[in-house]
Amino acid sequence: MNNNSEWIKAGYAIQHISKDIDLVAEINKLRQEKNAIIMAHYYQEKEIQDIADVVGDSLALAQHAAKIDADIILLAGVFFMGETAKILSPDKKVLIPDLNAGCSLADSAPADKFEDFVKAHPNHQVVTYVNTSAAVKALSDVVVTSTNAVAIINSIPNDQSILFGPDKNLGNYLEGLSGRKMVLWDGACHVHEKFSIEKILDLKKEHPDAEIIAHPECKKPLLIISDFVGSTSALLKHTVQSKKTTFIVATEAGILHEMQKKSPTKIFIPAPPNDSTCACNDCEFMKLNTLKKVYLALKYEFPEVHVEESIRLKAIKPIERMLKISAEMKL
Repeated sequence: MNNNSEWIKAGYAIQHISKDIDLVAEINKLRQEKNAIIMAHYYQEKEIQDIADVVGDSLALAQHAAKIDADIILLAGVFFMGETAKILSPDKKVLIPDLNAGCSLADSAPADKFEDFVKAHPNHQVVTYVNTSAAVKALSDVVVTSTNAVAIINSIPNDQSILFGPDKNLGNYLEGLSGRKMVLWDGACHVHEKFSIEKILDLKKEHPDAEIIAHPECKKPLLIISDFVGSTSALLKHTVQSKKTTFIVATEAGILHEMQKKSPTKIFIPAPPNDSTCACNDCEFMKLNTLKKVYLALKYEFPEVHVEESIRLKAIKPIERMLKISAEMKL
C-alpha cells in the first residue's frame, strides 16, 4: 500500500475487521515477519502497552529509538514522538497508528512563530521540551524531557541566558528548582491544564492517607498541594518505592495501568478534570491509537513518518546533546 487513497480505504476497512481475528496474534506475526518493534508511551491504552516491546516516557522512547535494531519502528504515541524516532533512526521506517494523533502542547508552538520568538531574544540558549515538532527542535540548542530538564538546565553556565518553550507550567516549575530565570514561551498541555484542584481536595478528604502526585506540566497551585512532583517515569518509580498504599495521580490516566501492574496491591485514583462528566483525564490524541490501528499500520506499513532531511540534520543535534547529558548523569 503506497498511496493515500489506498490508506483511506484501509482506514474505512477498520470498521470491517472480522470480529474473529486475533489482533494480538496477527500483530505478533507481522512484527516477526517484518522485523518490526513496537514502542508505546505510558499514556496509550492498556491493550497497546501490553503488546509493546518497549513502554516508556519520552526520554526512554528516544533512548531506545537511537539504538534500535529493527527495520520498522511502530511508535504508539503522538506525532512528535514518531518524528523524534525518525530523526534518530533515519534508516528505519517509522510508523504511527494514527496521523491525527497530535499534541496540544506541540501545536501551541508553530515553528514560524517560535523562530520569531527566538530571534527576538538573541544570545539566549534555546531549550525546548521534547513535546515539539521537528522544525522547532531544529531551532533549539538542546532538547529536554521532564525527566532530565533540571539536570540539563543546571548544566548550562549561570551567565548564559535561557529561553524555554513551549510549556510555561514546566518552565515555571524548572525556574523554582534551578533558581534560573528563563524567558518562557506561553504554551501548555490541555490534559495537565484542566485538573480540578477542588475535586482533588475532595478526593483527599475521602482518602486522607493518599498521596497527591503530579506531573510538572500541571499548573503551579496543583504542584503546591502535591506530595510528590515528577516526570511520568518518576511518578511510576515513586509509587513503587513509597510506603503509601493510595495515590491520587495528576497526569494522563494511561499511566495508571503500569502503576497497577507494578504495585498490584496499591490503589491508584485518577485526578479528575474540571469537566464534571469525567472522573479521569485522558489525552484525546493519545487515545486515537487503537489495537486495530496498530494492526493495520503494521500490515500496510502506513501511516509513515517523514522528516525533511535539512530539518532532521538540525534537529538531531539538540536531541543528541540531551541524550549525551542524560547518559553522563545516568538518567
